[in-house]
Amino acid sequence: MTAVLDRLSRTAAPPAKKRRFNGIRALHVYTWIIIAWLTLPVLVMILFGFNDTPGRYNQTWEGFTFKWYGRVFGIDALTSALIVSLVVAVITAVLAGALGTGIGYALGRYRFRGSGTVNLILFATMSAPELVMGASLLTLFVSLGVGLGAVTITIAHVMFSISFVAVVVRSRVLTLDRSLEEAAADLGATPWTTFWRVTFPLILPAVGSGMMLAFALSIDDFVVTNFTAGTTTTFPLWIWGATRVGLPPQVNVMGTLIFLVGVLIAVMSSVRSRPRRNRG
Repeated sequence: MTAVLDRLSRTAAPPAKKRRFNGIRALHVYTWIIIAWLTLPVLVMILFGFNDTPGRYNQTWEGFTFKWYGRVFGIDALTSALIVSLVVAVITAVLAGALGTGIGYALGRYRFRGSGTVNLILFATMSAPELVMGASLLTLFVSLGVGLGAVTITIAHVMFSISFVAVVVRSRVLTLDRSLEEAAADLGATPWTTFWRVTFPLILPAVGSGMMLAFALSIDDFVVTNFTAGTTTTFPLWIWGATRVGLPPQVNVMGTLIFLVGVLIAVMSSVRSRPRRNRG
């Protein structure tokens, strides 16, 4: 009787499924490999910010310490370079955000003579090699007799950041529901009031994204900045010069803090947009 019951249980039990390494699983593995490859340099930077190195050469792991976070502003030249980069990046984000928003709104809302040329110029600016752009800007400033410094760096950064802001804003404007603006006009709102009360709040996330993109492009730009800086030193230029004698751990600490601020902004933006998707 027991043998019969065992035979019936084995017959009734479903066969175990064999896990196959199919295309979907291979895509998952490939994705995680790429993510690991992209995050590895960042993780190394964060790790060596805690390295207890005795000198300027921060290339060999010597031990774990928090002391460099307390001395993050211990090198005056590095701190000054970071301040210059932050000021230039903030001004670039504001100016490029204002100018790029106007261009993106015009391209997304209206059809006018020369709009195709403007689109071509925007994408040409985005795809142009930085070496060519930096050399051409240097030639322009020298021809006009403009002294190189923080002002020329800001002008150069605004110039190549406008295209990115305009493209982001234009994409948002193309998806706007025009019936909202028409309803505001029917209720007696002027075009100016309609823009600031209806249109601008709708495109504000795109404007903010474009400004953050301009800030990120400005603060870590090296090639164009190297052509237009003159004697002014920014954070990337200081790092490039310091590589000849060794990078101090403060560079890793500052890079870690900048990275964490970017991650925090991305997380906050994702959390704020999640309820809107749920309500939709």
